[in-house]
Amino acid sequence: MKKLGLKGRAWLKGFHILFCCAWIGAALSIVLLGLVKGHTPNGDELYAVNASIKLVDDFIIIPAALGSLITGLLICWLTNWGFFKHKWVIVKWIMTIGQILFGTFFLGKWTNGATAIADMERALSLQNQTYLYFREMSNNFGSVQAFLLIVVIFISVLKPWGLFRR
Repeated sequence: MKKLGLKGRAWLKGFHILFCCAWIGAALSIVLLGLVKGHTPNGDELYAVNASIKLVDDFIIIPAALGSLITGLLICWLTNWGFFKHKWVIVKWIMTIGQILFGTFFLGKWTNGATAIADMERALSLQNQTYLYFREMSNNFGSVQAFLLIVVIFISVLKPWGLFRR
């Protein structure tokens, strides 16, 4: 397979960094909005915060995560980095795929559930045990997710482990 030239690699790396920045920025924004969610004075504001979180998730996090995954695949395939040559690349793959799956099957469910409950019940949501559970899980694991995304960035920069020996 033909590898990319310098310009092609630079463009691909630029898009990869763009998607990663969007993913991390949106994740940190959701964490901050999640902290605000507990201090809203009325039901309409509570719903608005939940709807904002869902909007950021649907229109920034999901496309950015997929863009990051696809550009990462292309970088491994079309450059000399490869998929399994370096331990740090393998760790990044595991962490990225794990975070996408966790976000899809857990964080997304909690976000959508909390937004639906807040839409129907407004201020009464704060007395709904399911809503409170979704909010707590989203806040706690969303913070962990954002932290792990930052860890992936530092793994990319520091490249802490050497070549994988077969």
